[in-house]
Amino acid sequence: MKIFALSDLHLGHSVNKPMDKFGGEWEGHTEKIRINWNSIVNEDDIVLVPGDISWAMSFNESEEDILFIKGLKGQKILLRGNHDYWWSSVSRLNGLYAKSGMYFLQNDCFMLPDGKTAVCGARLWKNDSTDAEDIKIYNREIIRAKLSLDAAMRKKCEKIIFISHYPPLLFGETGSEICELFKNYPVIKAVYGHLHGEDNFKTGFQGEFEKIEYKLVSADYINFTPQLIYEEE
Repeated sequence: MKIFALSDLHLGHSVNKPMDKFGGEWEGHTEKIRINWNSIVNEDDIVLVPGDISWAMSFNESEEDILFIKGLKGQKILLRGNHDYWWSSVSRLNGLYAKSGMYFLQNDCFMLPDGKTAVCGARLWKNDSTDAEDIKIYNREIIRAKLSLDAAMRKKCEKIIFISHYPPLLFGETGSEICELFKNYPVIKAVYGHLHGEDNFKTGFQGEFEKIEYKLVSADYINFTPQLIYEEE
């Protein structure tokens, strides 16, 4: 079994939100995702989708986008992004879709079939803002991250793949609050999205930091193609 990741699908089947105004690479991006995804993902693989899934503003508006993802190969683990206003009760979402291979991650973890590796996550937020409201949201997301990581430890996991929408670490930083939290857990990879465009791609840290591999998987950064991030031994 392989674990892939692809963030920022920005689907809009039920809303008028063309993405090509953000750059020519976004033209026809939904079909690119479908073709690329199904060409490399097998039914027994897992794809992590860390946020900005749909432009929908309500649950009803999001259904066509969710069904599109449901129709793609593999099992999916989805995390909320800053534009996912449609995201309702996570228990409701999992009640509706978990049996069809879609798991919505919030304050919890997902154990891989090996019984040793967990997928944890939290949306996070801007970690370089001095705005009081941003700081409040970021602190709340750190709490959510800890809840998720603690859930994995209760299940006696040995390795953790952490997904977030916002980058956990910015380029040039020597640490962050979430990085400090990671030190208490067996995190091996941190996978994130949110960043778009050549200038912004560079602002997130990629590579190894304190024995954790950081990887950006925004759709336009990786040509709308799920990236292999982990393979069970």
